[in-house]
Order: sequence, then structure tokens, then C-alpha cells
Amino acid sequence: MIDIHSHILPGVDDGAQTETDSIEMAKAAVEQGIHTIIATPHHRNGKYENDRDTIMHNVDILSELFVRQDIPLTVLPGQEVRINGDMIEEIQNKKILSLNDTKYMFVEFPSSSVPRYAAQMLFDIQVAGYTPIIVHPERNAELIQDPSKLYEFVRKGSLTQVTAASVIGKFGKNIQKFSHQLIESNLTHFVATDAHNTTTRGFCLQEAMHTIKQEYGSEYFYMFLENSQLLVDNSNVNKVEPFKVKKKKFLGLF
Repeated sequence: MIDIHSHILPGVDDGAQTETDSIEMAKAAVEQGIHTIIATPHHRNGKYENDRDTIMHNVDILSELFVRQDIPLTVLPGQEVRINGDMIEEIQNKKILSLNDTKYMFVEFPSSSVPRYAAQMLFDIQVAGYTPIIVHPERNAELIQDPSKLYEFVRKGSLTQVTAASVIGKFGKNIQKFSHQLIESNLTHFVATDAHNTTTRGFCLQEAMHTIKQEYGSEYFYMFLENSQLLVDNSNVNKVEPFKVKKKKFLGLF
């Protein structure tokens, strides 16, 4: 499997703090059946600044470490960019790093809200030649409250990535439920770990994919697996026509 979202680079954000942490994370990833991982440290989230050149350098160092440690895990460069008004300028100045230098780019919203300018920025990113991937939308309070906003983003060309831990309930039942609604509504295109460590924010990609195969069948299971490979290869990913999340009835009432 390929994990397109991780915080495995040591000492750059709230993920791995030391090389020892990175090694432990790498071993845990391999145990999950992950052979390739994209390192996506935070950028412009108010606390961490990790520009393109710094990430590329750190990925090279980590890759060499894994070779020396005989860990069969390929590390690729990426970045988790908090949406901000300077994104297009940073794309032009090559401070923003797309995923493995492809046309795919992570965009993170604040956990509680969706900025008013989000739709315009997602459009501008596409005009600049990239496909935005909204990360962990299932953990965004505003999207949970009003999923039609996510539907509009996807309808207009954005992709999304759901967290493996969300699918199996590690973030609570409400987030788990919303994650499954996004899968059912064809509003997500990738499942990844967003792993920060081996304890509180681990991998569990194997468990999530098993759940998806059980509940939605082999077609969805293989679609998510293939999409991660297609992303790494800079190819067009599989997409199914999205539809709005249906409001569930509760005691006969909407």
C-alpha cells in the first residue's frame, strides 16, 4: 500500500520528533503493508513553516537512514499546506511542494471552519495547474454541519482525502459516521493515515481498508488503493460522480 499523508520527517512539526521516532514509525508502516509513504509536514498552519527545499533535503536524509537501517520503505516528498491568501504566490515562488512533485497538492482547512475565500482559492489552484486535495474534511466542524459545501468543492474539481483512523472510529462516532457518509456519497478519493507517531496518532491503514472492503465491496477497496498509486505516478485518479450527503432521519423526523 501507499500512504499519501504522514508526518514522518523528524523534528519539523508535531509528528516524529527524532530519527528514532521516524524509524519506529517506518517499521509500523511496513507492518501495515505500506511500502511507499509521502512525508507531508505542515506548512503555514500558524506554527510550522516547511518550505519545498527544506522538505526535499530532509526526505533525502530520511531515505538514506532507512536504507542504512534496512527498512523497506520508500519516502517521497510532500507538504500539508494550510489554506492561506498567499498560496498562488508561494506556488509561483516554488515554496509550496506538491505531492511527489505531481499535479496534486494538499490543502488543509482550519479544524473548525472553512474560510470564505476557500472556493476561490481552490479554483485559483486549479488555474495554476494543480489539483487540490482537501485533507481530512471529515474532521472539519463546518463541513460536518454543512456537507453541501464539500459537495460543491468536489463538483468543481477538488479531491478529498479521508483519514484511516476516522474510518474505524478513532476520532469518535460522529466523525466515523461522517467519514462513511463521504465514502457513500463519492465525496472522497483517498484514504491515508495522517500518522504523527506510533501511539496516539498511528497508522491503522490496514484496518481501515479492511472495513471499506467489508462495507462497500472490492470496487471501492481497489479504487482507493489504485488512486494512491495513480497520484504518485502523476496520472488521473479514479472519480465517481458525487452526490450530496443525505440527511438521516431520526425518530421519523429530519
